[in-house]
Amino acid sequence: MTVHIDATDFAAIRRGFDADPARSLSLRKEAYVDPAWYAADIDGIIAKSWQWVCHVEKLREPGSYLAIDIAGQPIVAVRDREGVLRAFYNVCKHRAHKLVEGEGRGTRLMCPYHAWVYDLTGQLKRAPETENLKDFDIGEICLDAIQIEEFCGFIYVNLDAKAAPLREQSGDLEVEIKHWAPDIDKLTFAHRLTYDIRSNWKNIVDNFLECYHCPTAHKDFCSLVDMDTYKVTTHGIYSSHMADAGKGANSAYDVSNADVRTHAVWWLWPTTCLMRYPGRSSMIVLNVIPMGPDRTLETYDFYLETPEPNEAEVEAIRYLDEVLQVEDIGLVESVQKGMETRAFQQGRIVHDPEGSGKSEHAVHHFHGLVLNAYERASHG
Repeated sequence: MTVHIDATDFAAIRRGFDADPARSLSLRKEAYVDPAWYAADIDGIIAKSWQWVCHVEKLREPGSYLAIDIAGQPIVAVRDREGVLRAFYNVCKHRAHKLVEGEGRGTRLMCPYHAWVYDLTGQLKRAPETENLKDFDIGEICLDAIQIEEFCGFIYVNLDAKAAPLREQSGDLEVEIKHWAPDIDKLTFAHRLTYDIRSNWKNIVDNFLECYHCPTAHKDFCSLVDMDTYKVTTHGIYSSHMADAGKGANSAYDVSNADVRTHAVWWLWPTTCLMRYPGRSSMIVLNVIPMGPDRTLETYDFYLETPEPNEAEVEAIRYLDEVLQVEDIGLVESVQKGMETRAFQQGRIVHDPEGSGKSEHAVHHFHGLVLNAYERASHG
């Protein structure tokens, strides 16, 4: 669905926002509760940005494929027989049936409805019982291609054919990640956590981008990292969140034998969060998946040195699942309810010019990117 935003709509949703975070209010509540603005999010943000798919290990071998949904659209990502990474709409060109489900490996994509067969470049190779059709040439039929890119050990797709490459859009992010996580492409999948949250997706991103709430809501986390060293820096379409591991015992999980002593986290516009917690070498990927104005799915994928977590990692996963996520989900669901009342319109951005973790300047940066997307939609 194409959503029309006119200049009046944009002026209304931008009211109160200032380019200076020390002067700015947050996004207005309509952006979080109004179905029309949710539709604008899907059409103008999710369908026009680079969306995380998986770690490269899932699509490393020729013939491997993975089916996913992006912005409500069925997508299949594949590695063809020559090793080229490709992505297509997962829709047969005959009668629109979905071609594949889940993940696997093969030499072709065959529709389970009428057995039309496509090779891994998307070209139709076989269409049963079509020999007598007039003006029909299977060589002219191909699946609709989508932009796909391997970036820092992960696979991303973009439904916007005009979008610039992620590597080009993201500035120094690749250099930064590879500095702190040089082995990221060698890690392996170990565990997934999944959550269905009664909140708008932007509330979840807002919450992720500031630690102003941490001393109040995450007392265990504040012993895991040294909050005095917590710094947040915004750049282009991402922000980085860095802190040293706590110096003493903590109430989250044991990091006394940790090889990685830095809490390094990156948020990549609009819905990908990459986390490297203290411990062994690892990367946790939080994928935020909008499902409705007040509903969001989250997946937390843990990529570790080995397929089986060690004892400390089991504790880290338990802490994230049973403590940190319980705290954060309670926060964002309460915020969503509050935004749906008459008592709230928008709030003040709390800004520390030194860029501490307790500042909300990364939230302000995110809101600016959202408004930029809305403004582009108002011109389009």
